[in-house]
Amino acid sequence: MKTRISLLVLAVVLFLAVVPAKPVMSRDNGFPDAPDFFLKDLNGNEVTLDDFEGKVLFVNFWATWCPPCREEIPGFVEAYAVYHEKGMEILGISLDRQGADVVRKFAEKYEVNYPIALGTQQLVQDYQPGQYIPTTIIIDREGKIRHRHVGYMDKTVLEKYFLELSQ
Repeated sequence: MKTRISLLVLAVVLFLAVVPAKPVMSRDNGFPDAPDFFLKDLNGNEVTLDDFEGKVLFVNFWATWCPPCREEIPGFVEAYAVYHEKGMEILGISLDRQGADVVRKFAEKYEVNYPIALGTQQLVQDYQPGQYIPTTIIIDREGKIRHRHVGYMDKTVLEKYFLELSQ
């Protein structure tokens, strides 16, 4: 009996993992609206999509234990230092299960200069980053999802996306 229940639960989880959520399509340009979110940053402050209104936002799903995630962070830090005043925002979404203290120590060690929030199941469901990290969802100034970049993103590619959407 327990085996059947376990198999049923596994089947439901796998089904939900492969069935994409239907994005809300905007009427003006065909790009989906970015779903709103209500998250907590590493200091316990609320972070919402509205906080980034009018900016080009990179929502970066990552974890401290992920080698390509750790590899791309220095380029993100450098790009954010250069382009933040020009409208670039990066929101690191930690998918670590160890909690804010582990992520905070990691962020301090790597001198992360952009906001980091703790991911939630709802955010993952809404944004559908997929099964691989890092994954970065790129949102334009109008709040539309314009790109989904799966895997490591170097500084040059990050800048290319930003410059394309900041005009």
